[in-house]
Amino acid sequence: MFKKLISLHQAKQIIEENISLRPVGKEILQLKHVVNRILAQDVTSTLDVPPFDRSTVDGYAVKAADTFGADEEHPRALKLSGQVRIGESPKVSIKKGSTAEIVTGAPLPDGADAVVMCEYTFQEENTVRILTSVSSGKNVMRAGSDIRKGETVLRSEQMLGPFEIGVLAALGKTNVKVYKRPKIAIFSTGAEVIEPGKHLSPGKIYDINAYALSAAVIECGGEPINLGIVEDESQTVETTLRKALSIADAVITSGGVSVGPTDIIPRILDKLGKPGVIIKGIAIKPGKPTTIALVDGKPVFSLPGHPTSALSIFRLLVQPVIAAWGRRPVEEPRIVSAITGSKLYAARGRRTFVTVHLTKDESGRYVATRVPLGLSGAITTLSKADGFIEIPETQQFIDEREDVIVHLYKPRLS
Repeated sequence: MFKKLISLHQAKQIIEENISLRPVGKEILQLKHVVNRILAQDVTSTLDVPPFDRSTVDGYAVKAADTFGADEEHPRALKLSGQVRIGESPKVSIKKGSTAEIVTGAPLPDGADAVVMCEYTFQEENTVRILTSVSSGKNVMRAGSDIRKGETVLRSEQMLGPFEIGVLAALGKTNVKVYKRPKIAIFSTGAEVIEPGKHLSPGKIYDINAYALSAAVIECGGEPINLGIVEDESQTVETTLRKALSIADAVITSGGVSVGPTDIIPRILDKLGKPGVIIKGIAIKPGKPTTIALVDGKPVFSLPGHPTSALSIFRLLVQPVIAAWGRRPVEEPRIVSAITGSKLYAARGRRTFVTVHLTKDESGRYVATRVPLGLSGAITTLSKADGFIEIPETQQFIDEREDVIVHLYKPRLS
């Protein structure tokens, strides 16, 4: 039996006091491999972007002063002295009374300070008639107007998405320093559990947890190492734990932590290294039998075998650790106000997380209805859940039609 359960708040305090949240390391990767990674350096530009004055339209490069007073009735005639192509250094320069044809993105030739759009011109052999006046800088993107040389354009701990990677490419970067993704070894225990895809014989169930937890690890920036299913036998579990600790920054197990005769993981953890088990049993529902150990500096999170319990505890206690190691921000769950659709009961003396489905009543208010998960092992109905309501350990129930806050599982409601 669990002699004394600790509160969720106490569990979080113990984790903060015992588990280092420093990054697991840094690495240099090519740009094509850094999507959704976390930058581990400030990035300062070593060049102007764009590196030259460039035209933003198709037209004619001019000295702006040569166009003053021009309109359709009083065009200005300029001598066509050449053409400026994109991707090439200009071979012409613009002198007073001359112009050059230019395309969008091409560098502005020497002597020019503006571009007249082709729609406001008329060409006759080597003469271009300008039908509008332009000011200096018109239709020109100046060198460094996007990024100045010496400017810090990205900061450490920014997530690298398409725009950030585009900035790096614009600076000519081929690789960049990012925080390493923490490696998390995962395995399931239980004689009843088999790999998906195998024949489901009587008494067996497919392994949900290894795959669900691996997905959760990826979501918060970790790299899962799935060690599969481990037999409920002391030596086998111990061997697997030792291997897991040797190849990963942390270990997540599911099953083997309750109070049955085959729940052996807590006993093994105390043998593997100091200080051993630091949390054994938390006053919450679901997730009461959660065990957390520290083995020579590496945490082992032993979660209940029931999928909903395992995922709930992962969200509450494991996700913040993995995210911190990779310097990935942990977003607070979005919340919405609702009223309860029925009376909700809590587990006596335990902080209870009630999974709910949201609908809207005639007035447009959200109504939270308990998702009938039944036993902690139910998982399919969890896909129908929108969020959860937290009931403190000091409260036994929430009445029907009472105002509540629902913490959403996903950024938006379907």
